[in-house]
Amino acid sequence: MTELRTLARHAGTVLVGQLAVMAFGVTDTIVAGRYSPEALAALSVGSAVFISVFVALIGVMQVLLPAWAELYGAGRHEDLGQSVRQSLYLFALATVAGFLGLFLSAPLLHWTDVPPAMRGDVQAYLAALALALPATLLFRMYSSLNQALHKPLLVTWLQIAALGLKVPLSIWFCFGGLGLDAHGAVGCAWATVVVNYLLVGGAFWLLRTQPLYAPFALWRRIEPPNWRVIGHHLRLGVPAGLAVMVEVTSFTLMALFIARQGALASAAHQIAANLAAVFFMSPLSIAIATSARVSFWLGAGDARKARHSIRSGFKLALAAALGICVLLGLARHEIAAVYAGNPEVVAVAGGLLGWVALYHVGDAVQGVCVFVLRCYRVAVAPLIAYCVLLWGAGLGGGYLLAYRGIGPFAPMNSPAAFWIMGALALVLLASVLPLILWRAVHAWRPPLPYAAG
Repeated sequence: MTELRTLARHAGTVLVGQLAVMAFGVTDTIVAGRYSPEALAALSVGSAVFISVFVALIGVMQVLLPAWAELYGAGRHEDLGQSVRQSLYLFALATVAGFLGLFLSAPLLHWTDVPPAMRGDVQAYLAALALALPATLLFRMYSSLNQALHKPLLVTWLQIAALGLKVPLSIWFCFGGLGLDAHGAVGCAWATVVVNYLLVGGAFWLLRTQPLYAPFALWRRIEPPNWRVIGHHLRLGVPAGLAVMVEVTSFTLMALFIARQGALASAAHQIAANLAAVFFMSPLSIAIATSARVSFWLGAGDARKARHSIRSGFKLALAAALGICVLLGLARHEIAAVYAGNPEVVAVAGGLLGWVALYHVGDAVQGVCVFVLRCYRVAVAPLIAYCVLLWGAGLGGGYLLAYRGIGPFAPMNSPAAFWIMGALALVLLASVLPLILWRAVHAWRPPLPYAAG
């Protein structure tokens, strides 16, 4: 089987599962949008804060994927199992940080001028999702393990089953019925809590029963924390997590700044943001598959095959991104109409989706670059590029274009200003990161192997 076909099969399996998880957010957006514009606006702001915290933590822990894939490629199976156990200490640190971020969100809502009438629902939404955080992080670790082993199918089946539960639970908890009061957007968060604990329960059952995991001796008694190993993960994971946080907040903070424009603007932006996140699942899945293959070959000592995997990953990502651009160009208003019944919301959201198409192309290229750079243990340079371009040119430029004006361009007072500048920033980033990757690949000299614990 060719490398391109192997990557496509791996990425396709991951994509199905990722889309199932993203359908959680799509479900909540549609359900809240049908409940009321106010509920959709609260969901927009609440999900922006949660995603900012959660994705930063995932970025920290995502460095486990190349580490485990490299150990697997080197045939160090028991060392991989020990590394999995050591990662539980990293999970504990991430959980504490996540709780602090979600429960201390009030100053952020005040700083970004979120309307006071909306803050109560937003904080209740975040408090519910905080309870889901430990299960969510544990399941992501299980996903990373399976991706490192090139066996993502078990994860995908669990995610599809979870979606089958999420849809009816969100409708029930949001609208009420059968003795349950309606909870609006907060009800969607409680549905997420239930589903995520069922997911992690299924993952534990598979780890205990499937022969796939037997060579790694995962269930041995956990060793004391090895701070040298944990420190190594943190040195790579912290800048990686910060970079992901910058990336995500470069457009999730849009929701907080756009909230001052009213419920109509927030609702339209939520549709655009949700679709941008859904479409990103395609390059994300390709990036995950590519990084797993690249690290596997690096662990096996074959740098040539690692470079071939990189080329194959970029081919897949660009082909998929161009297909999504065509889809948005042909059916952006029809897609927006699926999310909301309000014609004004549909009209504004349809206009934003034209910029989402350009945004997505840049997002696809930079996403693959960042994941592969982690295989070569490069994390600080992408963080600097993200801060300058995404926070500076993207978010800062969007704020100026929306509320102050830039040069001859008058203030737009529209969510489109943020998407215009965000798309421009991502195109620039997609030009810079490949140069960093090219240098990292050609300067690669195998360092000391990953330690297990």
